[in-house]
Amino acid sequence: MSKTDELNPSESNDVEKEVPATQKRLILGDREILLVGTAHVSEASMREVEEAIETERPDNVAIELDDKRLEALENPDAWRKTDIVQVLKKKQGFLMLANIVLSGYQKRMGAGAGVKPGSEMVAAINKAKELGIPQTMVDRPIAVTLRRAWAVNSLWGKCKLLSTMIVSAFSKEETDPSEIEKLKQRSEMDSMMDELADFMPKVKQVLIDERDRYLASHIWESSGKKVLAVLGAGHLPGVEAHLQKLASGEENSDCSDISSVPPKSVGAKIFAWVLPVLIVAAIALGFVFGGKEIGIGMVRRWILCNAIFAGVFTIIAGGHPLTILVAAAVSPISSLYPLIGAGIIAGIVQGLVCKPKVADMENMQEDASSLKGFYSNRILRVLLVFLLANLGSSIGAITAGASFLVKIKALIGKILSFFGK
Repeated sequence: MSKTDELNPSESNDVEKEVPATQKRLILGDREILLVGTAHVSEASMREVEEAIETERPDNVAIELDDKRLEALENPDAWRKTDIVQVLKKKQGFLMLANIVLSGYQKRMGAGAGVKPGSEMVAAINKAKELGIPQTMVDRPIAVTLRRAWAVNSLWGKCKLLSTMIVSAFSKEETDPSEIEKLKQRSEMDSMMDELADFMPKVKQVLIDERDRYLASHIWESSGKKVLAVLGAGHLPGVEAHLQKLASGEENSDCSDISSVPPKSVGAKIFAWVLPVLIVAAIALGFVFGGKEIGIGMVRRWILCNAIFAGVFTIIAGGHPLTILVAAAVSPISSLYPLIGAGIIAGIVQGLVCKPKVADMENMQEDASSLKGFYSNRILRVLLVFLLANLGSSIGAITAGASFLVKIKALIGKILSFFGK
């Protein structure tokens, strides 16, 4: 049996007086869980979590962080060792770019309040350590969350996600501290969640709904009879609902189904090879039914379209001359081999010939807020080359493929007559 904010009639009123609107006390069987909702760039949230831990003295403090983000907060200089070439080799270029944009956006939000993103989490950890209270990181790794958000989206959803990232990256809007505090109010947060659900339902499912369940399960698995959980205010209703279900046995704490990036379906893997196979087949038909001249013309068009678009887009990205040549040279081949893109190779070359400096690492988040910063920062320019070279290569492949349809249409008569014999 589970209860919310209910010990006994006499104690219930005391609890309600003690628990602010940004907190939720749950009595679940023989366990007590206090959820403390925060705004991630709020000085008031820092004070609130410290006071809550000091007052409650829980057996465990659960934090809405994963181990990687904890390491980044505790050792802010660790990212200076980032090897951009290795990032691209591991096919994590888009993931790194998304992280930079999100971090930069949070940093700008906190600038008005003079608070760094995640400061309330650091405050909770430091206070717990001061009091000798164990801490548990209960959030899903950000890499998994971002990859799942990308994987579950349709092509249109991916376009909306990219456009949102671009807008947030270059937005100069400063958030007033009073507006930040409103983020902890349920009405404000509900409105934001509704807007996100309408605009990008798949993203909302991954960023909010799945993480509500993941957070609740890991809070539930945390040791101790009394657990204090520090998490973003937007997660409070969902986490509470899942904790109630866990306590009643309606759910179990197994989150393996949302703890990793879903593998590509057989259909998706096959589809990735459809365009290359069709392109090769079209060129073969050109040689067989159109003759050597038509076949060679199609090969030439394929090479030129891929090379020109990949090269031009790499120029737009500010790529080194060698990078531009490499992008143009590999694009006709990489477009026929889906396992590696022209952008990865071009990005690696850019990172090798224009090696990032320490200053690029130090200014990365700030530079990511402007177009000029993307071009002046060597790390960001590598990521820009990676993104635009891939885009150019894709456009080139589609353009060449479309022209092949015209050629094949003109040859249809010969093809039909051949098979009709």
